[in-house]
Amino acid sequence: MQLKPATLERPARPVEQTSARPRVAVLIPCYNEGLTIADVVRQFRAQLGDAVIYVFDNNSTDHTAEEASRAGAIVVRERRQGKGYVVQSMFQLDADVYIMVDGDGTYPAVAVHALMAPILAGEADMVVGSRLHHQSRSEFKRLNRLGNRLFLRVLGGLFHVTLTDLLSGYRAFSQQFVKDIPVFAQGFEIETEMTIKALQRGYRIAEVPVDLISRPTGSQSKIRWMKDGILILNTILAVFRDYKPLTFFGAIGLALVIAGLIPGLMVILEFVKTGMVLRLPSAVLAVGLVLTGITLIIGGLIVHTIVRRFQELDYQLRVLRTQLRPGNSRTSPLEDPHHEDR
Repeated sequence: MQLKPATLERPARPVEQTSARPRVAVLIPCYNEGLTIADVVRQFRAQLGDAVIYVFDNNSTDHTAEEASRAGAIVVRERRQGKGYVVQSMFQLDADVYIMVDGDGTYPAVAVHALMAPILAGEADMVVGSRLHHQSRSEFKRLNRLGNRLFLRVLGGLFHVTLTDLLSGYRAFSQQFVKDIPVFAQGFEIETEMTIKALQRGYRIAEVPVDLISRPTGSQSKIRWMKDGILILNTILAVFRDYKPLTFFGAIGLALVIAGLIPGLMVILEFVKTGMVLRLPSAVLAVGLVLTGITLIIGGLIVHTIVRRFQELDYQLRVLRTQLRPGNSRTSPLEDPHHEDR
């Protein structure tokens, strides 16, 4: 297991339980997984006898729902097409620990205890079952491996973090993470969004090695590499823009200023020699590029100030919600009889 640093430090706190045992929800998103879903449900039932297993059927056209129900899972229908919509519905449920796993039978159920351990100990808010960890022995397609490494390089370059698996569908979450993280992705970019927002909002991420196995014969992957790859890259850039606007807009603005200086210097040198501006289009281009670049830098600075303020307010709100959560012994300032407005 490898713990990853977060942006904000928060004290380690074990999972708050309302009963003798933590309430565990196993969440399985499915689209046409009738061939494998029953075995997945049975395997997790064997590992977690007290857990509630939910299968979220996303408009399957085969017998996924029937097989899941027959195996003992609670079947929930999600009519909005896309894994991101399914995760949004999943996070409406109430539990102490959430386990999310794909229904294709490629993830080992036995690894669920390793995924839960950091959550139960209060050491992590999200635990990722890493298929690309150096201790993993995953049966990974070459194209899938190359795609993951590409996205990880982009993520590392923009956010300066080190992770081994960005797109794993096998994860464990704490209740606080599920209730506090806003997710808006619609499709397979949902894992990317959750990971980046967890890092930017100060949640702790741990990685646990898991051994991915190949899909059984007849089972088809639902990922469309070109379309979903573009969506994942777009999600990384969009979250980077939203959470680091000064860096995003400042870098673009600086590039435009430098680009404007090239023709601008030529016009200035020519004016010094001849006393005339002979290259008017170049002068106009230079002024336009420099002014646009400066505008972007100033705009990035303004948005950065606003974002920082909202991040502070969001952090304070999360702390307050934690204090007000049932079972928390700490008293909120709003509930303190000795608290006075100042």
